[in-house]
Amino acid sequence: MRKYLPFILISISSSLLSVAFYSHFVRPSRVVWNNNDGEVRYTGLVDKLFNARSNGNFYSAAPNHFTDAAEIATPAVVNIRALLETGGGIWGGGTLTGSSGSGVILSPDGYIVTNHHVVERSTDIKVTLADKRVYKAKLVGSDPSTDIALLKIDEVELPFLLFGNSDSIRIGEWVLAVGNPFNLESTVTAGIISAKGRNINILGGASIESFIQTDAAVNPGNSGGALVNTAGELIGINTAIITESGSYEGYSFAVPSNLAQKVIRDLREFGEVQRAYLGVGIQDLDGETARDIGLPNAQGVLINRIALNGAAADAGMKVGDVVTGINNTRVKSTSELQEYVGRFRPGDQVSIEYWRTGKKSRIRVILKDLNNSTSLARVRGDELEGQLGFELRDLSRDEEQRLRLKGAMVTSVRRGSIVFMTNMQPGFVISSVNGDRVNNAAEAIDAIRNAYNSLVLDGYYEGETDLYSYRFKKEE
Repeated sequence: MRKYLPFILISISSSLLSVAFYSHFVRPSRVVWNNNDGEVRYTGLVDKLFNARSNGNFYSAAPNHFTDAAEIATPAVVNIRALLETGGGIWGGGTLTGSSGSGVILSPDGYIVTNHHVVERSTDIKVTLADKRVYKAKLVGSDPSTDIALLKIDEVELPFLLFGNSDSIRIGEWVLAVGNPFNLESTVTAGIISAKGRNINILGGASIESFIQTDAAVNPGNSGGALVNTAGELIGINTAIITESGSYEGYSFAVPSNLAQKVIRDLREFGEVQRAYLGVGIQDLDGETARDIGLPNAQGVLINRIALNGAAADAGMKVGDVVTGINNTRVKSTSELQEYVGRFRPGDQVSIEYWRTGKKSRIRVILKDLNNSTSLARVRGDELEGQLGFELRDLSRDEEQRLRLKGAMVTSVRRGSIVFMTNMQPGFVISSVNGDRVNNAAEAIDAIRNAYNSLVLDGYYEGETDLYSYRFKKEE
């Protein structure tokens, strides 16, 4: 027994040392999730080296099911059917065509967001709720440059979604796409965030493309539907897919909620988007250019042109500057810079971080509109609806180029109104009021308001070369 005593003592000492070593260098970490009964469960032990690399305790990024998010989102996603009459001129006889898509209820009083391309040029928009109720929708406003449109139905106490923060989403995070693909109502699919800030060149013109890319299944009919996180918050508006077959092939794209939210606020308040511009030409950096100017990497946006009297010119920015951040948020690509600037209105002040001659600098810039003004356009377009029964909007830049004229487009005509009796149709572009040229909706509204009583509205319909004139009196 005596000869085994040293071995026993050594064994006990080793055990005590092992416990002391473990207590000092290893501490438990936890993976947390919530069961349906609300009980919090924990699992796992992670060594100190892993904890140091992962910055402390590891928490699961999402629940292991999506039922709560789906139950929140599906009642607030609607089906949209938009009809468009083509051809036939003012005397009718045209062909009815249509498109279908999805929309998301944003407020209990009936504001709904969808894609511009779902309702573009539509004369009749029907919204079907998840509980099968059908409503006629009014187009509040539409923005081709972000492919966002805002509708309104007359109802109260509707289910709706809250906006989430699209800046905080992370690549690899679980998301749900909710919509009506192929007219299959209230369809939910799951995927992950595949990329952020994607530009796929589908909108054209002076568009803002900084899409969230996901692999959640999105098909025709999903356009305008919701992309939500696992908390059921709206983080994007499903807009497009890349496909060779016409159906889902693993790549779907959504407008980030932070950009969509700004566009929706503008459409609701003004009837049009208050677009701010930095007043520069931009391009993505490549590795060679970054090395030549001393940047440690190619993450940033190179300024290759400065607009005369634009916001950047007023602030003292120069060709060759590289924008690396805006309001303390990193900017890695042109699409990200366009998205961030697109969240502001003319007159807003932003802080721009940039690289020049081998060093970082910061400057304050007051953003302007395309006319180098810091003022906001105050015309909503419905100012004449009550008296005359029609609504107007400005032509987009693409429409001005396509039609080769300036003016104001009639977006709706109320049945039984003064204007309705003239046979004027939505889509008519007013180019002059009582012989005086008008360049936009604001000028047309002012000219109509300032006319004594009799009015002559001259203009054109797209696809027709004949000049149309509509004569009526403001009071009958």
